[in-house]
Amino acid sequence: MVTPSVMIIGAGIGGLCLAQGLRRAGVSVTVHERTKARTDWLQGYRIHINPNGSRALHACLPPATWQAFLDTVSIDTGGFGFTTERLDDLLRFTPEEITPAGAPEGRHYGVSRISLREVLLSGMDDVVRLDHEFTHYEATTDGRVTAYFTDGGTATADVLIGADGANSRVRRQLLPHARRVDTGVVAVAGKHRLADAALPRVLTQDVNLVIPKSRGSFFTAVWHPGPQVIAPPDQFLLDNTTAYLLWGYTDAATAFPAEGVESLPGTDLQRLVLNRTDGWAPALREVIAGSDPQTINAIRVRSATPVKAWETGRVTLLGDAIHNMTPMAGIGANTALRDAALLCVKLTEVHAGTTAMVPALHDYERQMLDYGFAAVRQSLRNARQASTTNRLARTAFRAALRTASAVPPLRRRMATQLGQ
Repeated sequence: MVTPSVMIIGAGIGGLCLAQGLRRAGVSVTVHERTKARTDWLQGYRIHINPNGSRALHACLPPATWQAFLDTVSIDTGGFGFTTERLDDLLRFTPEEITPAGAPEGRHYGVSRISLREVLLSGMDDVVRLDHEFTHYEATTDGRVTAYFTDGGTATADVLIGADGANSRVRRQLLPHARRVDTGVVAVAGKHRLADAALPRVLTQDVNLVIPKSRGSFFTAVWHPGPQVIAPPDQFLLDNTTAYLLWGYTDAATAFPAEGVESLPGTDLQRLVLNRTDGWAPALREVIAGSDPQTINAIRVRSATPVKAWETGRVTLLGDAIHNMTPMAGIGANTALRDAALLCVKLTEVHAGTTAMVPALHDYERQMLDYGFAAVRQSLRNARQASTTNRLARTAFRAALRTASAVPPLRRRMATQLGQ
């Protein structure tokens, strides 16, 4: 049996999932995270875990930790709807259409980033090294890799995994030609307490994508706290115990102020989105107007450019560090989890002595680049569709959704695609 050591840079969702799986398999692993405390960069928003993500978590987590994940997911009973800006349905699916009954690891879940990260950190105090800000790496004479940190410390392992996010320093050194580009799209997101207003059921139970006639798009999802949640913090932005509706408005960057949209206060962003949604259904405008401004922020949406296969060595990448994508397909975190599960399998094979390190990493990279950049392309298409001002294209898309709603074979095919 070979006993490789693995060093992961970055304690995000993908890196921690991989660490959990490797530790479960008996592989020596450490995670080096630049933040100084577990709560330094918590984001209090709901994310979607699809069956790919669920299967990855189930494969990597010990049974008790997997159960802890199930205990913290949102209590969701709703479906998925495409609507007009007047909240008239174009196409709406029931939960059963999207995800037929089956094993828990094959289902969709709404989960708080806070809860998920806490689950992934559980039992990992001896693995995760906080306040370890990575600067660069060097290959050693014996074929290993040494990482250097800002405090002057170093760490050496047989393989180094860059799981350090969209601005990855590992990627910058390994693939200096790999780029992220501004898509020309801006997304504004916020949180609305469900108890604050009487909203229609489709908004308090279902996920919705609003497709207006003219421009922009609007997304909603709900968080209903599960049986086990962490104690509420002082700010609603990070609150994990209050039921809320998460919303996001997306449009071309030209619809927003030319400079500094990301630094605008929540009240200004709230006003901007209300101006863009004049004439929309009162319930949708109430979602925006009734949101706590401290939870509202904007991002310029960026996306990775395609990367060709590189010569495999003892350093590789995972998640946003290689295939950063727009949030418009809801698959970024799931793709990182898929990376983690696949890489865990490959490194476990090395540990078992059935595969050598470099061939194992090469096979991981081959598969990851294929499905990872397919996801990048899908999310980029969605972002461009959401921000287009082409009324003819929008009219055609809305008509196609109405047709799918009325034609059972088309409806089943689309439901299957959503479910995957």
